[in-house]
Amino acid sequence: MAETEAVTKEHFLHLQHSESVVASMAVTVFAGLIQKMTLTADNEDELVARSVAIAIKLANSAEKLIKSDQEWVKKDSSAAYLTG
Repeated sequence: MAETEAVTKEHFLHLQHSESVVASMAVTVFAGLIQKMTLTADNEDELVARSVAIAIKLANSAEKLIKSDQEWVKKDSSAAYLTG
């Protein structure tokens, strides 16, 4: 009965955009992991933690390699200003 209650209990989260992106990435990684490994009550927490760690590692790598518009646009200088 306790397991059923845990599944049906509502949870409300207030994630920042970057957190929701990483959570989405973690879900994708988790889905890949459970395609190759059997998901059990014993390994669920480990696989969730591993999925989140991989998602964070991917996000950090992307952040180092990709510059967003806000990171390179110089609004006070017309040389690099984007108009849109």
